[in-house]
Parts: sequence; structure tokens; C-alpha cells
Amino acid sequence: MNVSRDWRSPANLLLIMAFIMPLAFSTWAALINNFSKEVAEFSGREIGILQSLREVPGFLAFTAVFLMAYIKEQRFAILSLLLLALGVVSTGYFPTVVGLYITTVVMSIGFHYFETINQSLTLQWIDKSTAAHFLGTALAVKAGASILVFGSTWLMLENWAVSYKTIYLVFGGLALLLVLFVWMAFPQFEAKVEQKTKLVIRKSYWLYYSLVFLSGARRQIFMVFAGFLLVEKFNYSAASISLLFLANYVFNLLFAARIGKLIGVIGERRALTFEYVGLIVVFVSYALVENAKIAGALYILDHFFFAFAIAVKTYLQKIAEPDDIASTAAVSFTINHIAAVVLPAVLGLVWLHSSALVFLIGAGIAVGSLLLSQLIPNQPEIGNETRLI
Repeated sequence: MNVSRDWRSPANLLLIMAFIMPLAFSTWAALINNFSKEVAEFSGREIGILQSLREVPGFLAFTAVFLMAYIKEQRFAILSLLLLALGVVSTGYFPTVVGLYITTVVMSIGFHYFETINQSLTLQWIDKSTAAHFLGTALAVKAGASILVFGSTWLMLENWAVSYKTIYLVFGGLALLLVLFVWMAFPQFEAKVEQKTKLVIRKSYWLYYSLVFLSGARRQIFMVFAGFLLVEKFNYSAASISLLFLANYVFNLLFAARIGKLIGVIGERRALTFEYVGLIVVFVSYALVENAKIAGALYILDHFFFAFAIAVKTYLQKIAEPDDIASTAAVSFTINHIAAVVLPAVLGLVWLHSSALVFLIGAGIAVGSLLLSQLIPNQPEIGNETRLI
């Protein structure tokens, strides 16, 4: 395939990989609640266990640092995408409790290794002055892929009665083909700074670690229980869930790059303050909502606020030593998933007694994030990591 060298740039590779990832993962996410409930007959307990298992590879993301001693980061990212796609292709063929647990873990290993390496490559390859805008652009590209998935999924389910198995096969297979394309089309790019291949944990990064930890706990409540609330309490169909996802990603496609650019202007502290205040309101509303349409609107609003989480990544880029990026990205994914491994299963049991309490716990976590975000300096940099210095 003849591809111009100008086109085969690190930034374009990152954007193409950003497109491939949602082709596979968004398919899994759009269908899993309905597929697990309707086909595998899951209850809140089983879905909680499945989501906890899904996060185990995220908890083990720190092992990426050791593998990077043997596999270059760029190649590692592509191999991870390959595993993600294979896991999604396989999902529809194993509609049992154990089968879904196994295919979910396979998919998740690829997903979490990719996200770890992708964050590292982005913060290394993209200049600090444009990183927030680029991350917003990447988010918009992901949204475009997700719109393709959710729009097509809605059509397949509503108009053509296509099976879950076929949908997993179509989009997982398309992701596989695109992974092979980037493997062959792009050259191996050299790292600007040789990255450490051992774990690096610095006291000066403590605020970043704390924000990442609470973010992981809070995001799990959204990913696991917000969608399940719509299905279990308000009887949303798989097609309706796909339409909600579609609305979320249309917003990201139109505004994510602008949000990234805005973060570059107003700074990380103000951006995160806006996000966390909004999430507190959303989680409390989840606990009280009794109307199906309002619940759907909250789901869209919830997703909107997560675009501002770009600010946590750019905060790390500004305070981290250049050769710490890969190691810190891996460590941060593990920290992000400490609560994520335990929380879905534990809150799945809480859910059996009170779904409202699950979301009130989420609101409490958002309050903690809001308080910590106020410690980010106006100009974070190496030596000026928090306002306490």
C-alpha cells in the first residue's frame, strides 16, 4: 500500500488507533448489559462480578512497564489492540456466565494494555503546548468510531433483527482488519526520551495518584451501574441504550476538541472543578430519579463531564520527568483500578438492597475529587506539583 511519509506521522498513528479502539470496545459496552441479562440471564450480582473481572487487567497494568523492556511501545500498543478485537469477536460465541467472564478478561487485557501504552505514547509524542487540544481531538475521533458502532447497532437491532453474536463479529472483525493495516502501514517511530522499564513511584506525584484513584472508583459506578439502572429499573432496550450512547458521542465529536483547547486556556484546576461539581449533581440525581426520560438525560450529562478528565492527563505531563512518562502511565492505570476491581462486586451486593445508595456513594467520591483538585497550582510543573509547595 502506497502511503505518503508525511501521512505516516506519530500523531496520525495515535488518531487511527484512537478510532480502532472504540470499534471493538464500544460494541462490547453497547450490548453487554442486554446480552448478559437476556441471553446469559445475569442479575446485578453476576454483572458486578463480570465488571470486577474486567478491571483486573487494569489493576495489573503496571506489568506493562516490564514488558516494555522486550517490546517497543508502538508495537505493544498494536498487539494490545489485536487482543482487544479478538476478545470482542469471541464474546457472542460464549453466552454463558463462565464464557462471558473469560471473553471479557481477554478483551480487557487488550483494552487496558492499549490504554496504558497509548497514554504514554501521547504524552511523549505530543508537545505540552498542544497536548490538551490533541487529546480532545483524539476523543472526537473515538466519538466518531463510537457513533458508527452505536448508529449501526441501533439499525441492526431495530430494523433488521440482527443477533448480538453477529454484531460482535462484524465490528470486532473490522477492528482486526484495521489493526493489521496500521501494523503494515506505519514505520517504527523512535522514542524522544528513553523510558524507564521499572516502576517509578514519586512522592511529588501524590496528588495525581489520588485524583486517578478516585476517578477510577467514580467512573466504575457510571460504567457499571448507570447503564444497568436504565435497563433494570426503566426497561431500556439494547436499541435505546445504543441511541443514548450515540447522543453522547455526537457531543464528543462536535465539542471534545474544543473542550481540550479550553482546558489549555483555563487550566487543569478550573476544568476539574467544573467536572466534579457537575458529577456530584448527576450522582445525587441518579439516586432520586423516578422518570425514565430524566434518567436518560442524566446518562448523557454524566458522559459529558468525563470529557474534562483530559485535565488529569495534562497535569501529569506538566509535572512528570520526561523519562517517567511510560512508567507513571502504567502505575496510574493500576492505581485507577485498585477500587475498580473491588467496587463493582461490592456495590453489586449493595445494589440488591438499594440502588440509590450506590449513586450516593458515587457522589461522595466526587466530593473527595473536588476537594483534592483545589490543590492543583495555576502553573503546574516539575517542582511545583501542588499548591502546598
